[in-house]
Amino acid sequence: MKADIHPNYRPVVFQDISCDFSILTRSTIKSDETIKWEDGNEYPLIKVEVSSKSHPFYTGQHKILDSGGRVDRFKKRYQRGKS
Repeated sequence: MKADIHPNYRPVVFQDISCDFSILTRSTIKSDETIKWEDGNEYPLIKVEVSSKSHPFYTGQHKILDSGGRVDRFKKRYQRGKS
């Protein structure tokens, strides 16, 4: 392996700006902002708009939209053959 070609892999805090949620993980992403974490150390801060705490799919608020009654038309079409 060549030396000094890999990015710096270090602890980083990702903060969801839409709700009060932060997670400390490791990443190679660069940031000029820092935040003091629960352990007393300062880590680079990356602000994100969506996380597992605010995404509708992971929070159980995901809704499937039936545009134009497609499901009803499908059921009606294939119900005729069974009756």
